[in-house]
Amino acid sequence: MNPPATTAERIDAATAALGPGELTESVLERHIAPLFSRHKLAYGERIYLANHSLGRPLDATADDVREGLDAWYAEQGGAWDAWSAAMTAYRTRVAELLGAPRPDCVVPKTSAGQGLRAVLNSYDGVPRVVATRGEFDSLDVILREYARRGRIELTLVEPRSAGRFDTADIIAAIGARADLVVVSEVVFNTGWRTADLPAIVAATHAAGGRILVDVYHSLGVVESDIAALDADFAVGGGYKYLRGGPGSCYLYLHPRHLDGALRTLDTGWFAKEAPFDYARPDPPRYASGGDGWLESTPAVLPIYQARAGLQFTLAIGVARLRAYSLASQRRLVAALASRGVAALGGTEDRGAFVVVTHPRAGELAVALRERGIVTDARGPYLRLCPDVLNTEDELQRAAVELAALAR
Repeated sequence: MNPPATTAERIDAATAALGPGELTESVLERHIAPLFSRHKLAYGERIYLANHSLGRPLDATADDVREGLDAWYAEQGGAWDAWSAAMTAYRTRVAELLGAPRPDCVVPKTSAGQGLRAVLNSYDGVPRVVATRGEFDSLDVILREYARRGRIELTLVEPRSAGRFDTADIIAAIGARADLVVVSEVVFNTGWRTADLPAIVAATHAAGGRILVDVYHSLGVVESDIAALDADFAVGGGYKYLRGGPGSCYLYLHPRHLDGALRTLDTGWFAKEAPFDYARPDPPRYASGGDGWLESTPAVLPIYQARAGLQFTLAIGVARLRAYSLASQRRLVAALASRGVAALGGTEDRGAFVVVTHPRAGELAVALRERGIVTDARGPYLRLCPDVLNTEDELQRAAVELAALAR
């Protein structure tokens, strides 16, 4: 009797069956939708267009989490062997998506904010920090609280029309001196991609600073190479497009920061050179590379929780996912336009979701949910994000209902 297929084998078989070339709804329905049967069974006929928020889990996600638990049940403290191997595999997969040259460039975190704090706490003095008003709350709250307590000197760049940030404004704010620049590759509420990131990176380094890029709304849906960009740091996680759920986050460090010269106060016993030896030299001896940026006992189950989503994204390929996303967005934008609703999406200067600007965007999201169409709103921006599981019929139905409500 053959053993059951592993998560990776099931995903590889399904994506191989897609064949080469562009993705189509019919082949996705035939080969990919079965990987999400548990979600479909539980979710019913509702239309999920909030894929920019909490990504839909694969059936294999439950099996993966169970594997992590099984190691605990079977081995107790000995489970750390299996857990450590799973963590290395997680770091390897995230590094591949980021274009990072080595797995220890990726430091597992439970939130993007945890990664930002680790970077902020690597400065001994009061650093001058430049960020935009478009950073997501998890980073924005931390930055403003650090500024309020005098821990950083903070400059916030304001958006121009349609919530768009101008590269020239960011570079002007950086000026002749900046210690840290924080910018999103895709802005969370409007969906705009930050234009000319290489120029912002270059201006930051010319000003003697380091740059942290938030890739939460880009990794897995926009072709990007953070390592080639020469960014010093990046933060992101699996909550959204990588289908990894909450807690599966990371801090990326450029290899130039892995020589031990840069340290953070956010440390712990897992950052030690040999954590399970329990030696206590003073000062502590830290592990080499990115392991020296680990903290205390890590959250293990989110590592298993993130596995299937990462394998799925890597197996299909970001380029194919991006092409299908743009095509789906364009169809949704056209369907809305034909019914008198203006929307932005489907162009290369945007991320993975469509935006309808409306003064009652929050009310529209609630009304759509009551009609079985799940979206969300951030201020005046209603966000709708089709993915590989959404059908053309679902997009048309969403356009019909939204147009009726908007009128």
